[in-house]
Amino acid sequence: MIGSARIRLRPTLVDDLDYVLTVENDPVNRPAITPWERTQHEAAVRFPDFRHFIVEAGDSAEPAGFVILVGCRSPHRSIELKRMVIQRKGEGLGRACLRLLKKIAFEDLGAHRFWLDVKVHNVRAKALYDKEGFVEEGRLRECVRTEGGYESLVVMSLLDREYAERRRASLEDA
Repeated sequence: MIGSARIRLRPTLVDDLDYVLTVENDPVNRPAITPWERTQHEAAVRFPDFRHFIVEAGDSAEPAGFVILVGCRSPHRSIELKRMVIQRKGEGLGRACLRLLKKIAFEDLGAHRFWLDVKVHNVRAKALYDKEGFVEEGRLRECVRTEGGYESLVVMSLLDREYAERRRASLEDA
């Protein structure tokens, strides 16, 4: 278990995957992500290069979403935030979770670079990443096929020295 009284991350178990798939396929969440099949989640739970977590919030440790990190053993020290899906919206849990993930990436896993991609139309998530210090690196034009055509992704990252500066400025308090 990693976290604080407000939000915690615990390793996802195979028994949690029904919850994960339900959250991922929720009509509110689905347009913002590219859903995986169960077998992909099972592999992420088992493969040591991944960290697959259930996000728990509050005293009851009620599930509030899930996150996936990739590249945790990368010799390049470049870790990807592959997926962050927070089911309980509007409570600040996404920001708290992202700050905890940055701490894990940089302080626990020794990342040099923490990166992600976000769908262009997901302005709420993009605004959060901007406010949390992520820098836009570029766009992958029409790289994700959808039922309605294609979508573009914005690639963003935060470097270890930028994270350290944010910590010095007290911008990383959970």
